[in-house]
Amino acid sequence: METLILTGDKKSEMRLIAGIARKFGLKTRKLTIAEIEDIALLKAIKNGETEEFVDTDQFVKSLKP
Repeated sequence: METLILTGDKKSEMRLIAGIARKFGLKTRKLTIAEIEDIALLKAIKNGETEEFVDTDQFVKSLKP
């Protein structure tokens, strides 16, 4: 299985791309904010732990798309 994540600013363009994907037999699903934040947190964890103090507010803001 392969996964592709697309982001865009215009809902109409995203609907068009999703429609085309479905016509090709691909499944589409919109991610929730919580899922997007989980992906960002996983990416931050994989980038490595520095064991340095990090400002919590700044860290949370960096996770949001």
